[in-house]
Amino acid sequence: MPPSPAQYLLRFDDLCPTVSASRWRQCVALIREFRLEPILAVVPDNGDPELCVSPPDPGFWDHLRALQAAGAVIALHGYRHLCLSRGHSLLSLHPQSEFAGVPLAVQQDWVRHGLAILRVHGLNPRLWVAPRHGFDDATLEALRAEGILLLSDGLALRPFLRNGLIWIPQQLWAPVERPSSLWTICLHPNTISDAELAALRAFLNRNAERFTSVDRALAAFPPTPLTLAERFQTRLSLWRIRASKARKVRREQEPSGP
Repeated sequence: MPPSPAQYLLRFDDLCPTVSASRWRQCVALIREFRLEPILAVVPDNGDPELCVSPPDPGFWDHLRALQAAGAVIALHGYRHLCLSRGHSLLSLHPQSEFAGVPLAVQQDWVRHGLAILRVHGLNPRLWVAPRHGFDDATLEALRAEGILLLSDGLALRPFLRNGLIWIPQQLWAPVERPSSLWTICLHPNTISDAELAALRAFLNRNAERFTSVDRALAAFPPTPLTLAERFQTRLSLWRIRASKARKVRREQEPSGP
């Protein structure tokens, strides 16, 4: 039986010096107020114009080092966040990705250079977060070669072992009450709204004691391979997400009326 009550991990994606200054400042304030130890997914060498929301922050790397010292875990979030490949991903939540389908040698180069950039800035990346959930077996080989054996992705209810790495599942994109298991909530400071920030604060006020860290989560949920029933559950969850995305696309394509 999964441990009860539920435990939550918080993850912030698309972090780079041009992240939305005002929104990221509000997120950091919540991290400090509630003494959270989130996953911070950092783009080492951003080339994605959609992530250029604010002028480059000269204090960005200082702020990340301070958050890391307070318990946050730094994740390598791709390399340049340019999702130009249509290769098949192990999760297949988006048609395009940065890494899936790219030759192994190129992926190895991107992982190596991305880690080096983060380390030059005094960060200790311990975990992988793929842009748009896009990665394949070659990505995992490249990560293993560089000693990165943790990734944040998958739709299971606990950390698990697969392909020589520990997967810490990420199943939520907004705070939602759950009765048990481990739930990672992924948020994007560039696009988070005032209402979403208010909902996060309210959720934290109710559940702050249930928020955990990467290391405490791994201690509470010792990773093992998924059982057959758990694999079926993850496939069903993936199908539901794809179906929900397809319905959303159809609604957006429907004519708005006369």
